[in-house]
Amino acid sequence: MEEVKTQLEHLQVGKVALNEPLQKHTTIKIGGPADLFIEPSSVEGLQKTLEIIKEQNHSFRVIGRGSNLLIPDEGMRGVVIKLGSNFDDLTEDGNTIRVAAGYPMIKLATVMSRKGMAGLAFAGGIPGSVGGAVYMNAGAHGSDISKVLTRARILFEDGSLEWLTTEEMKFSYRTSILQQERPGICIEAEFELVSGAKEDIVNEMQGYKDYRRETQPWTYPCAGSIFRNPLPNHAGHLIEQSNLKGYQIGGAQVSELHGNFIVNAGDATYEDVMSLIRYIQNTIKQKYDIDMETEVEIVTN
Repeated sequence: MEEVKTQLEHLQVGKVALNEPLQKHTTIKIGGPADLFIEPSSVEGLQKTLEIIKEQNHSFRVIGRGSNLLIPDEGMRGVVIKLGSNFDDLTEDGNTIRVAAGYPMIKLATVMSRKGMAGLAFAGGIPGSVGGAVYMNAGAHGSDISKVLTRARILFEDGSLEWLTTEEMKFSYRTSILQQERPGICIEAEFELVSGAKEDIVNEMQGYKDYRRETQPWTYPCAGSIFRNPLPNHAGHLIEQSNLKGYQIGGAQVSELHGNFIVNAGDATYEDVMSLIRYIQNTIKQKYDIDMETEVEIVTN
């Protein structure tokens, strides 16, 4: 990795570091070092980075704010690319907004609501970035990204850039085309919002934020919802009905506030969380004969 690091530093792609601790880059505060960590300063820097990585035949993973991610304590092999504060441009053209992948969703929802723009209030409590939200079609309160996105600019592994429409993104529940069918990196998104009464929009978003604050454990390090809802059931309800609130393995605990959250209650390890996930899955399977599928992205080396 030293050679790759030297090449990328010479090309001035952005921040490049060996053995960067990833617990600093996840909201659950778990994760060992990345072999090579890169925070590109531009789209061009990202393209150069992918080119070098491909030439050297290294694996890579792109992260944003790390809010939906569980990384092993031994870290991640290969290259970790973070789209952070260098990807936070926001431009407006009437009701159409274009925003870069590193822009925080909570900030975006807040800014737009204060401008009297409706459509993103549901995202006022989503802790991830725009790129991650598009990648997984993040949603809450009966809405999701697919309802407001018009198109997304994707960087594919061959270095090509392409705008994909909402239809081409093939969104479904917490899923997009980028996850399997056409792996790529969302670097920019375009949303179509609706002008409305500023006070009403702000109040709607604040209501959602207050609800999340009261019912979800964001005062603890956590990774957001752990399981996908096995519709028509809801993961949190099944877990709570199984009396698993507060159940703890090591430093990992099922939240006392919401059954579908696992919190880092103190020095939790990756294996603590994985053991708790498996325990929950086994319990729900035995009690309800329902298979619980994880929503959080779990890294395995």
